[in-house]
Amino acid sequence: MAAAGVGVLTALALAGKAAAQTADPLLNALIKKGILSEDEAKSIKAEADASQSNNIPPEASWNKWTIHNAIKNVELFGDIRLRYEGRHADGPGPDAVRVQLERSRYALRVGLRGEALDDFYYGIRLETASNPRSPWVTFGQTTSGTGPFSKSAGTINLGQIYLGWRPEEWVDITVGKMPNPLYTTSMVWDPDINPEGAAEHLKYKVGEADLFANFGQFLYQDLNPSYASGGLGFNNLVGQTTDEIFQIAWQAGVNYHITTNTSAKIAGTLYKYIGMKSSTLASGSSTSPYFGDNFVGEGAYAGAGSFSPINGASGSGPVIVIPGFQSTGFANNQVGLNHLLVVDVPFEVNFKISKLQAKIFGDGAYNLEGKQRAQDAATGYAAYLASGSTPAGISPFKAQTQEVKAYQIGFALSNDRDIGLLNGSVLRKHAWEVRAFWQHVEQYALDPNLLDSDFFEGRGNLQGFFTAAAFAFSDNVMGTVRYGHANRINDAIGTGGSNQDIPQVNPIQEYDIFQADLTFKF
Repeated sequence: MAAAGVGVLTALALAGKAAAQTADPLLNALIKKGILSEDEAKSIKAEADASQSNNIPPEASWNKWTIHNAIKNVELFGDIRLRYEGRHADGPGPDAVRVQLERSRYALRVGLRGEALDDFYYGIRLETASNPRSPWVTFGQTTSGTGPFSKSAGTINLGQIYLGWRPEEWVDITVGKMPNPLYTTSMVWDPDINPEGAAEHLKYKVGEADLFANFGQFLYQDLNPSYASGGLGFNNLVGQTTDEIFQIAWQAGVNYHITTNTSAKIAGTLYKYIGMKSSTLASGSSTSPYFGDNFVGEGAYAGAGSFSPINGASGSGPVIVIPGFQSTGFANNQVGLNHLLVVDVPFEVNFKISKLQAKIFGDGAYNLEGKQRAQDAATGYAAYLASGSTPAGISPFKAQTQEVKAYQIGFALSNDRDIGLLNGSVLRKHAWEVRAFWQHVEQYALDPNLLDSDFFEGRGNLQGFFTAAAFAFSDNVMGTVRYGHANRINDAIGTGGSNQDIPQVNPIQEYDIFQADLTFKF
């Protein structure tokens, strides 16, 4: 009987804090079977209760994290990154302007994701910085009056929030602010961007070919109210009629497994923009940041020694701003989406070199309406020059209708089973990866608001090379170094695009960037 009592007490102890409610039924069952008497059961229960109350304060039960039954599983994920970065941009000419940045930076991303009942899934991610193309915050960055070591720059923002449904193995639907659902490259999309809207994914296997199709309906800009009559405070009291701007993407592709260690993947994508409307007033309208206006892409610099301060800031030279074309602090529209109908073809070939994993990758894009986009830009810049006093010798440029394509070609090598250390998809102790690519993006080829803000400064009309190397010190910690150099393609026009790092220099004649990262991933 004593052995039975010890066994029951041990069972109660193992049941522990969360299972205390099962003790009475267990004792009752043992009493019914004649293994314990009622007095012995009461004594055992009293000892168990005393042991629990002595070791665990009652308040501990308040701290339990209860997950709703609708959640099948939940994963905590994210990364902590530290970076040293140097980048500089030079303008053209012997008296070229120059901006150089030397920064120590940090970034945090943390989120939850998992599966819910009935084939649904979910995801939430918080991250530092509000820039959609960068989660990085600069050490020592402060605002006036806050003193050193300020917390004002290290804000936390909602980077991802989405729900998905996978009713069958071959179909997947996602809505919300989501990880990029398209097969793409950094030439077209900055990897930090999380598009908003809806996406559908289809896949089907035929022999060694994995066929797939992706569709995106991304809400690019909300312009509510869709209608407002005059006198209510909208659009300088005139009122407005607007449409939301959408980016629509259609993609189809195949990943073909040639052998066990060799595969080739390629996709064709078509991007179209709908809902654009030009500003309705000479002084601008509520459509800021003017995605609906014509892209110009030229800086406020009309030539050497003719610096035109942005938005009337202090400086020398004439202030030249043409109504209806200023955008996000630029004298000429850097963000316009007019005449963008882009065909994009990303590709990769994966194979082995001895025991190493290798990849040839690239991308090619062509704007089917690039000629009209170039003509609108030339017309806009001519109006810009005619709107104020400009230095002698500066004249409008002829429409550069040939600047409508972009391409990238690169090579990557890794010692691990899969290449992906540099983009964070693979992280295993002692894994390493090196890669390099050449990139060429003409002025009117791509959406300037999606270009990678690092390589090369989120600008068009630049070409150059990029190199990177990474090593995993553990299963969670890796180090990365990157270097890129670019120069202007067509000296007749600027380097259009909107980026918060070095917006002051346009055109950029020479550009360099160096980054050294230490990353902890969980």
